[in-house]
Amino acid sequence: MGVTLGVALAESGHRVHWASEGRSTATLRRAASAGFADRQSLPGLTRAVEGIICVCPPEAALEVAASVERNGFSGLYVDANAVSPDTGARLADMLGERYVDGGIVGLPARSPGSTRLFLSGPHAVEAAEWFGSGFIETVVLGERPGAAKALKMCYAAYTKGSSALLLAIRALAEVEGVTDALLTEWSRSQPGLAERSERTAQSVSPKAWRFSGEMLEIAATFEAAGLPGGFHGAAADVYQRMADLKNADHAQIADVIERLLSERVG
Repeated sequence: MGVTLGVALAESGHRVHWASEGRSTATLRRAASAGFADRQSLPGLTRAVEGIICVCPPEAALEVAASVERNGFSGLYVDANAVSPDTGARLADMLGERYVDGGIVGLPARSPGSTRLFLSGPHAVEAAEWFGSGFIETVVLGERPGAAKALKMCYAAYTKGSSALLLAIRALAEVEGVTDALLTEWSRSQPGLAERSERTAQSVSPKAWRFSGEMLEIAATFEAAGLPGGFHGAAADVYQRMADLKNADHAQIADVIERLLSERVG
């Protein structure tokens, strides 16, 4: 996702920089092919740019922001990570007025209308103006920090939460020996659901390692609103059990079921 954001910025006339220190070979290759300027380290990056957009695993969002703060960066900082409004508030406390609340909905942008960057906060309009061209559509939700995070949490609560539920149901049916009967009934009363479970296993498996932290942030968002967060806490466990399928582009439902049942007792 970070690469497609950078490409949209470049297509909007900006020079895009990044820091390669500690990044994977695959990330290095993607950034080089996109033509991003490598500043190697975070200190080098913060000295070279006027604005930063952070896209990282949710559990690293606070650490990355703290590192940027320690390096004396004074430009706009857009946190586009899938974290709760409460985590966003902690980021705002750390970064002050230059913090912009962000949340991404959609797949990596490869066509018009596929991907939206929601923004909120006092400088949200300014950050939105960075994207004049390219496939990233910006949506400003107002000046209240936290709105973009809340929107992202609500959206992913259904999309990724329902995917975790569907995969867990397939594992349960396998344990109870009713898979064939379930799939037959789905074909009668829930047309397409069996196929959806197969597609979900294939599409989610390579990315499941990133979703566990996001589910915990969603659970925290529900609980902060006085709503039960247990469902998404369980979804975090589902995705954690699938973590070793990282980058497994051809994983099947049987592979997912095996991982989900691997921690059974007895």
